[in-house]
Amino acid sequence: MDCKTIAILGATGSIGTQALDLVRRHPDRFSAVCLTAQRSAGKLFELVREFRPLAAGLVEEPEEIPADLKFCQWFFGADCSVRVLEAIRPDAALCAITGIAGLDAVWTALDACKQVLLANKEALVTGGSLVTEKSKRLGVPLLPVDSEHSAIFQCLQAAGGNPVRSLILTASGGALRDWSKDAIERATVDEVLRHPTWRMGRKITTDCASMVNKGLEIIEAHHLFGLPPERIRAVIHPQSVIHSMVEFEDGAVLAQLGNPDMRGPIGYAMGYPERIPYGARPLDFAAIGQLTFAEPDLERFPALGYAAEALKAGPWATIVFNGANEAAVAAFLAGRIPFGAIPRLIRDALDSVPPRPIRSIADVYRADAEARACAESMIQK
Repeated sequence: MDCKTIAILGATGSIGTQALDLVRRHPDRFSAVCLTAQRSAGKLFELVREFRPLAAGLVEEPEEIPADLKFCQWFFGADCSVRVLEAIRPDAALCAITGIAGLDAVWTALDACKQVLLANKEALVTGGSLVTEKSKRLGVPLLPVDSEHSAIFQCLQAAGGNPVRSLILTASGGALRDWSKDAIERATVDEVLRHPTWRMGRKITTDCASMVNKGLEIIEAHHLFGLPPERIRAVIHPQSVIHSMVEFEDGAVLAQLGNPDMRGPIGYAMGYPERIPYGARPLDFAAIGQLTFAEPDLERFPALGYAAEALKAGPWATIVFNGANEAAVAAFLAGRIPFGAIPRLIRDALDSVPPRPIRSIADVYRADAEARACAESMIQK
């Protein structure tokens, strides 16, 4: 079996470090030939020492590169991941850069690689059909890494050509799942970041608490699997054991289950169509006892409803939804606004930014800039 060369873009983050654990466990199957990060130079230096990639990159250039790490090519700046991919052209790229900042890397990976392992949902939320059409035209598959989309992808392997009625994405509900509307409004950063089942970065954990993340995932699922918005829905599932489901026309539902561990979906994308062992803890159904479900409460978590509206409105609206949210989350984490202001800023941006056609990646960035400017104006007020 040939050793697959892989770029880990966002190597020091939650997804990147878990992907590298799989590389570490299976050195005969995977070689991490490119590693990039934003600002965690010390962490990246240690990973470069261990995995000895051909190229590495940092968005924020350090004062110096240690002498023992000059064996590989180094790239710096906002486009370091793009230049790393262009220089090395690995077999696969795991795109785990947070936010719309990862769109350029996904776009380049489609040109430079044979597979794109997509852990950056914002690339499809903003790039939408531009990204999926390029994927189809070049014959480069987009393999989902998000646990929900990986679950749907796995269930669809057993579809046998039978028509799908709907996709059902599960949601833990985040740290504020059972809180009152007034308490949610005043939630602190520490409270928001206490996710009950998953360990993730600050931005995505905040998105989980507002249920923006589930809205982004519904938009991503539309682009990945081609179903119309009205046939994709979310359900609250606190145990995070069922990762998502596919309902067929005869009423049968296939679900993918497992203990919450992102190495499962990451490994499925890395090894597809083979499954990669990683020491997973087996499910103990008797210990679990019960699996529960509930409808999302759009009064307490209105941003989920705004995401559905944006998806139906078209590409411009999903870009605005994402851009306003990214600006609002950054402001919340910096202590500039209360948590409850996040959905209000999204609503204001959707109502205020004029619609524009999205025909190119440049159009995407223009709409994103308008959304951020609108959100920032509201934040300052």
